[in-house]
Formats: sequence, structure tokens, C-alpha cells
Amino acid sequence: MIPKIKRTITSLLPVDDSREGECNGCGDCCKLPFRCAFLKESAKGRYTCSIYKVRPPNCRKFPRSRKQWETVKENCGYSFPDVGIRVEN
Repeated sequence: MIPKIKRTITSLLPVDDSREGECNGCGDCCKLPFRCAFLKESAKGRYTCSIYKVRPPNCRKFPRSRKQWETVKENCGYSFPDVGIRVEN
């Protein structure tokens, strides 16, 4: 329950500028740390939110940071590219 409370409080902070991509409907963020009651699954395995237009900020902004994204990166449509890392040839 603590992670959900922390996610709700930090949702007031801005989204990291390096975030790229868009939601692909994987539903992973809606299962942290337990499945959201508003998460619906179609027969094809795609997830949707039944309150999408009025969802709270912690849902609208997830993943807000690279740290949050790390928990869902396997399936998430968002990404946080390595910014500022110089590759030597």
C-alpha cells in the first residue's frame, strides 16, 4: 500500500522531460501494487481504463520518472532514453 500512496503524492510533481512514447495499453501500471478496480481487459488481451477521461493524476502521469518506468519497462510504451551519456568510438 505504501508504493501506491507514494505514487499518489509524487503525482503532483512534473513528468520527466526525457520521457518518450505513449501508452500502449499493456495495463502493467494499473496492476501496481495491486490490480485497479477500473482496469478492464478485452477478449484480445488489451487493457483499458473504465474511467480514463477522469482518471487521477497518478494514473495520467505514470510513469512520471525513470525510476517508476523501471518497474514496467518490459511492456510499457513509454521510455526514458539515456540522456547525456557519451559513447566513445
